[in-house]
Amino acid sequence: MGTDHQPSRIAASWSFFFLGFLAGALVATGALAVFLGGSRRTPAGAAGVAVTTLKLAHGLSPEHPVHLGMMHLREQLAELSGGRMRLDLYPSGQLGSETECLEQVQRGSLAMTKSSTAPLEGFIEEMKVFGLPYLFADEPHFWEVLDGEIGAELLAKGRSKNLLGLCYYDAGSRSFYTRTRMIETPADLKGLKIRVQNSPVAMKMVEALGGAPTPIAWGELYSALAQGTVDGAENNAPSYVFEKHCEVAPYYSLDAHTRVPDILLISAAVWDRLSSVEQGWLAEAAAASSQFQRRLWKQADTAALEEARTRFRAQVYEPDRRLFMDKVRPVYDELAKGAVGELVQRIRRLRQTPP
Repeated sequence: MGTDHQPSRIAASWSFFFLGFLAGALVATGALAVFLGGSRRTPAGAAGVAVTTLKLAHGLSPEHPVHLGMMHLREQLAELSGGRMRLDLYPSGQLGSETECLEQVQRGSLAMTKSSTAPLEGFIEEMKVFGLPYLFADEPHFWEVLDGEIGAELLAKGRSKNLLGLCYYDAGSRSFYTRTRMIETPADLKGLKIRVQNSPVAMKMVEALGGAPTPIAWGELYSALAQGTVDGAENNAPSYVFEKHCEVAPYYSLDAHTRVPDILLISAAVWDRLSSVEQGWLAEAAAASSQFQRRLWKQADTAALEEARTRFRAQVYEPDRRLFMDKVRPVYDELAKGAVGELVQRIRRLRQTPP
């Protein structure tokens, strides 16, 4: 892991963002045992100091870099709060699927979850921008957007749906993997059933490339690939390897069509019941965990590709991405309008990326 602990742009950005966001909320920390939906406060120790406990559930395995980022969040939160805030983690779908966890956070019965931006498209229109293929010129461009004004705006967009974003986690770039043949050109996708997330934009992208998009829950994908219910899927390298999809879909084509981040979410109702001091601790811990997770992701991504090749004997291919870019232009014509279209233009202006 990296050892660079210099203040980053995201930390500075978040300090500014949360100072403005929290300006009106000055609530003193109490010492009563109060239940806060997905969190609770209980007296601890002889001094009766209140301990606020938050539950965070998601569907990834404990080995996944995103979960390790959340473990870092837990450590940072405990340290910053002097033990007055605690984070309980529930990985591997213990409390439900990604969609079920989102619904629990909306109701306030679960304090926090992790979601890809794809399922959030149904709640927040602007999240569709991440599903547009080949929007970002490169990885630095991607993080320039997320660490800046646009990224902060998008994290706050779900407040009306009781979903408040705290930070982004790296989920790399998504590429196609298949059971029986390598995807070298878009023509190789013709007629194939490709598992996609429950995202209208992802479905339109696969259709534009000639495939048949098939939404399937993440936890059911291994068996769907093994049984031939779908011919392939698309995801990042660590997920491809950690979930053993490379055992049943050994052809991985690095077309890197989208960069769809994960977002750490908290119930807005739970957030509003935290004191301003607690909110500050959580915001700072989240920003630190994001930086930690990004460094971890780079290592995991490289290691996963190597493991796919050597341990699982998967074939890895780098196609000419320009062939794929030409095919998906109609997706922009249909979707890059209104609020999403404005975001596309703002994102492109940062790097002058082509239409």
